[in-house]
Amino acid sequence: MKIIESIFSGEKVSVCFDANFNNVNNFHSSDKILVLTDQNIFTLHSQKFTNFQVIKVDGSEKNKTQSTVDNIISQMLQLDIDKTWLLVGVGGGVITDMAGYVASIYKRGIKLGLAPTSILGMTDAAIGGKNGVNVGMYKNMVGTTYRPTFILYDFTFLDTLPTAEWINGFAEIIKHACIKDEAMFNELENRDINFYINNRTEATAMIKKNVALKTAVVLADEFEKADRFQLNFGHTFGHAIENLYNIPHGHAVSIGMLMAAKVSAEINNFDSVSVERLKELLQQYKLTVSQEINKEEVLALLTKDKKRAGDAINFVLLNSIGNATVKQLSFKTIQSLLDQTL
Repeated sequence: MKIIESIFSGEKVSVCFDANFNNVNNFHSSDKILVLTDQNIFTLHSQKFTNFQVIKVDGSEKNKTQSTVDNIISQMLQLDIDKTWLLVGVGGGVITDMAGYVASIYKRGIKLGLAPTSILGMTDAAIGGKNGVNVGMYKNMVGTTYRPTFILYDFTFLDTLPTAEWINGFAEIIKHACIKDEAMFNELENRDINFYINNRTEATAMIKKNVALKTAVVLADEFEKADRFQLNFGHTFGHAIENLYNIPHGHAVSIGMLMAAKVSAEINNFDSVSVERLKELLQQYKLTVSQEINKEEVLALLTKDKKRAGDAINFVLLNSIGNATVKQLSFKTIQSLLDQTL
């Protein structure tokens, strides 16, 4: 196991690569560790959890709600969990988000650890401290920022990850390449999703590269005052599309990235050849690139987006592949772009 330590707001977070799940015992006494996990993860990897108290939930996006959190907290009270316990979220992004939120509010805060099990969780959702739940059609509208003590990367969880979830997660990897790493974009162009599924060494190397990239962005702008906004590339339209049309997160972000690239070409001098390169890369990784949308419904959701600032929204545009910027676009401008370009 290799441990890389980072300091966020004076708090140390240990990122543990090539770990075994039992390494959670390095951070806390095993008799006071509570695992929150997805029912499917528990079924597939039950042997990993034999020494721990476990709460199992449905880890689907539709279940990422305050009512699920309330149910988890009720079970914790029944188990007599107190502030001396460690809560470990084991699963994809939905589980790690809910685990962070629960840990931050249960008895005003208990110790948190995360063990992401999906590509999306490993490269994005578990990193940076953001957590929360959805409110109706509005994604991640309620939550906190709360640091885990550790993020544990047990890559054997990938042995049972469905192909669809590999595809879903690679949308976030492509996002990182678009905003910060042209060389990664070029590398991805020379490979495809099956290459990474069948080459574990290359897959874990790509995951580690993305962990380093996102961690660097968060360390430089922990509270999203500047560059951290860039991590929302593709998410402004993507979140609206995801909730309106019940599309998996990665596919919705894929559509959102291509829409944002077209906006970048229209108003930010992003070249049309690069728009086509992005489209081809998304298709190469079997991600969705188009969706028939109701423009009025999309705009209505955007007005509730967390990135809204008055009558405008902070929107991530590309200058070039690997180089992004954040600009405020009025809703009137976005409506015009939807009508004319998208």
